[in-house]
Amino acid sequence: MLFVSIRELEAAINYWRSRSPAVGEELHLCPEAAALAKPYALMIVQGAQRVPMDVLDEMAKVAIQTFLKITHTN
Repeated sequence: MLFVSIRELEAAINYWRSRSPAVGEELHLCPEAAALAKPYALMIVQGAQRVPMDVLDEMAKVAIQTFLKITHTN
């Protein structure tokens, strides 16, 4: 089973936010950052350091996998 760490989630959220900053008066996050923010917040509340990849929804999986692919090949 593959896991993603809280540090990786935080870095991925920051990556997506830098690529597509929050917009509007409500400062809506881009879809990728929003999808990753949910499991990130749960991990903080639960005190978890990592989460199984298979508990992420499809949008969060794509966002984290894309981030990891881009940042680990550069």
